[in-house]
Amino acid sequence: MVTIFIVTMFFSCESDIQKVKQLSETSFIPSGEADSLNLKYTDSGKIKSILVSPKMLDYSSIDNPFTEFPKGIKVTLFDNKGLTTTIVSNYAISYKRTNIIDLQGDVTITSHDGKKLETTQLYFDQKNEWFFTEKHFKYSDESGGYLEGPGVDFSKDFKIFNMQKSSGLVNSFEK
Repeated sequence: MVTIFIVTMFFSCESDIQKVKQLSETSFIPSGEADSLNLKYTDSGKIKSILVSPKMLDYSSIDNPFTEFPKGIKVTLFDNKGLTTTIVSNYAISYKRTNIIDLQGDVTITSHDGKKLETTQLYFDQKNEWFFTEKHFKYSDESGGYLEGPGVDFSKDFKIFNMQKSSGLVNSFEK
């Protein structure tokens, strides 16, 4: 009789332990959600960027907050002269603490003067305005020249461009 009582008590405690574990698990639910987002960022009365996305999920109430764009983004960046650079990707996630944006899936950057970079994943350091990837990339310019290879990092205006290994065709040099 005592053995049956102890075994019954053990199994009832086990189910209570499972219930406590389930209660202590945090639900991963966004604190905010937006559809058909069209966000304009301004500084001193000038538009600096426009972000367009069909869906945004905000996870700002967790320990490592981030914003997710599960259906992709299109970002238009404006420089001081009003010239644009457009960034498009199928998916993006922006980490608030590090100010790093992870762009994934058919990432394309197109500058106002016809320069274009394509890759499958690209990171953007917002603080330093710097892009980088270890994935394969293809860069082309308005004259038909191109470079491609694994790994690249560059400034948002394409003026500084560092490659690990690359091959391609350069049609002309600027003086």
